[in-house]
Amino acid sequence: MGNVTSSVAARFAFFPPEPATYEVFREGGAEGRLCLSGLSPDRNVAVHLVETKAGNRVVATFWRHPLARFTLLYSHGNAADLGQMLDLFFELRAHLRVNIMR
Repeated sequence: MGNVTSSVAARFAFFPPEPATYEVFREGGAEGRLCLSGLSPDRNVAVHLVETKAGNRVVATFWRHPLARFTLLYSHGNAADLGQMLDLFFELRAHLRVNIMR
């Protein structure tokens, strides 16, 4: 019974928002750099699509701070939505003066 309960709980607990609160697009066409909707290009955020062994694509971002001496590797929980976390990353980067890799 424990496995059934865990399986059902996992299905309800880890639902990302549908649709996602952000979009990844290429600025200036097929050869342009990747961007996130809701972010202006001057925000010093590099966007990457990383392909997993299973063929899934995961969005990775690098938030650059001009005075940073350190980089914080931020690992969020399952079903977290990057669009809902944008303000958090701006605040962390500004107050801690670090780059953030997510």
